[in-house]
Amino acid sequence: MQNFDYMTPTRLIFGEGVIAKLTEVLKPLGNKVLLTYGGGSIKKMGLYDKVMELLKDFEVVELSGIQPNPKYDPSVLDGVRLCKENQVDVILAVGGGSVLDCSKAIAAGAKYDGDPWDLITYKVPTTAALPIVDIMTLAATGSEYDAGGVISRTETNDKVGYVSPYLFPVASFLDPTYTFSVSKKQTAAGCADAMNHTMEQYFAADTTLLNDGICEANLRSLMENTKAILKNPEDYRARAEFMLDCTYGCNGILALGNSGSGWPCHGMEHALSAYYDITHGEGLAIITPRWMKHILNDKTVDRFVKYGVNVFGIDKNQDKYEIANQAIEATYKFFESIGIPMNLQAVGIDESRIDEMAHHVAENEGLENAYAPLKEEDIAAIFRASL
Repeated sequence: MQNFDYMTPTRLIFGEGVIAKLTEVLKPLGNKVLLTYGGGSIKKMGLYDKVMELLKDFEVVELSGIQPNPKYDPSVLDGVRLCKENQVDVILAVGGGSVLDCSKAIAAGAKYDGDPWDLITYKVPTTAALPIVDIMTLAATGSEYDAGGVISRTETNDKVGYVSPYLFPVASFLDPTYTFSVSKKQTAAGCADAMNHTMEQYFAADTTLLNDGICEANLRSLMENTKAILKNPEDYRARAEFMLDCTYGCNGILALGNSGSGWPCHGMEHALSAYYDITHGEGLAIITPRWMKHILNDKTVDRFVKYGVNVFGIDKNQDKYEIANQAIEATYKFFESIGIPMNLQAVGIDESRIDEMAHHVAENEGLENAYAPLKEEDIAAIFRASL
């Protein structure tokens, strides 16, 4: 078991109607608010009007149009500019993980005089950030309960994970009813994202019995609740459990005392969505079973046996490689069953840039130190197996 130093200062405010506490949370943080959101879904669902009514005694500046795989230019740069021009006190992010990830980068950039990309790429340490409050309308990333985010820079094909203790939200509002209108496609992609967050912590060389059990339970819960949601999108219990499953997936609790895994599937998927702007969760679902198949060997097979028996209920009285392969196939079949396109060609990716992407991943993601070390040729092979 590894040493660790863990803290999560974020206040989680969970349940139907909890937005009523918004002004109570915001008032101590200041009067000038940057309201960030995406493409307008919060207006269609009536949430924008509710938020603006609650903000009637605040000075509000808006940044809309934040896209999935949030972009450094224009969104982060525009947000930083608005914060500085208007002397913003606090950022209120309303939307999914992309809106919140972008808002975290804005919060740090607003307290820095140079190019915010210096902070995102760790050329300069983050030493301050504006406080962030969020209202989540999509369950997937777990960004509401962690200190990180992912930002894309289109012109350089970079998609960079950025973590700092200054980026924890002050408070996160999680009302499952705000996710009732999330499409089947986005629900499935969110499930794949949260499942992979959990797997990236489960597949490690040194884990604890407690963490293994929590990860296995989280994976089972994500699958069962996703199936229930796809049958009835307004199943409150399923939406609520799914939302909490996703929150658990990325805040570090699942890996306390574990050795690092390197998060290899995320490292590879970041190249796919940086080069082709595909849906992150779909990219993870496509990559994950191919990665599993590629790394299955005498060193990893026992881990796959435990995964197969405890997550999918596979009969343990078989050859261990048979169990492992059944577990990998069950992973693939589940993602396929919830409507995810399970090859890269189906999401618009062909072989033309595979070697370039593999080189980019090998140069930037440090996967030679992953749970199962990956060299450039391994990454390219996994990409090709995913076509």
